[in-house]
Amino acid sequence: MSLGQEIAPHLPFLRRYARALTGTQKHGDAFVRATLEAIVAAPDSFPRDVDPRVGLYRTFHAIWSSANIEEDPGYSGAEGDGAESIAQARLSRITPLSRQALLLTAMEGFTPEDAGYLIGAAPEEVESLVAEALEEIERQTRAEVLIIEDEPIIAMDIETIVRDLGHSVVGVAVTRDEAVSLALAKRPGLVLADIQLADDSSGIDAVKDILAEFEVPVIFITAFPERLLTGERPEPTFLITKPFQRSTVKAAIAQALFFDPATLPA
Repeated sequence: MSLGQEIAPHLPFLRRYARALTGTQKHGDAFVRATLEAIVAAPDSFPRDVDPRVGLYRTFHAIWSSANIEEDPGYSGAEGDGAESIAQARLSRITPLSRQALLLTAMEGFTPEDAGYLIGAAPEEVESLVAEALEEIERQTRAEVLIIEDEPIIAMDIETIVRDLGHSVVGVAVTRDEAVSLALAKRPGLVLADIQLADDSSGIDAVKDILAEFEVPVIFITAFPERLLTGERPEPTFLITKPFQRSTVKAAIAQALFFDPATLPA
């Protein structure tokens, strides 16, 4: 099997990680492209003593670490300055290494050992970095949350997680029309949306309707994340895979609010 065939199945999930780390699809996908270009240019440098997924993320982190965190490859600076300035305001209190450790373990499912290999830290240091990131992000971010989910058990689970994190829930919608109506009435600071809804309507369409009225960070929930992580069209920046772990939802919420100006401390 060629190197390209080995890493191809892992690319959608690297896009998810890169988008969450940078706060935008554009910036995240640019880092992924730069990673692939580096692999093509020097295939012999690809780590072959580890699992291909670990090697792919390791190569990504080499690119990420060598770049200025305020810019991505091919980033002109014209777009995304708002997200970058918000990130920088928060990064003055949270080290990039802590956020990487959080996302690698909680969202991407790497062990502390593998995450440590990727960011150059001992496993026990990774666990400390994760705790540090969660503590500081949660202290900085509070929001009113709209949940769009048609499965009652999952909706209750998400609501419990959201409330335990210190956020409030303005409502739970099960259809596109209900979601839009609730959003316009309550103006939430965060939306968590399932893809498939009760009346066969689309959570994606509901979110499009909401975003046409006002800006709000959105986290999508789906059992088929690879369908929304192709890098070929406008796609979600923040994505949770079903079935999800509590820590995954926690990390995604923290990261989505990390780039939201409404939750910046005064």
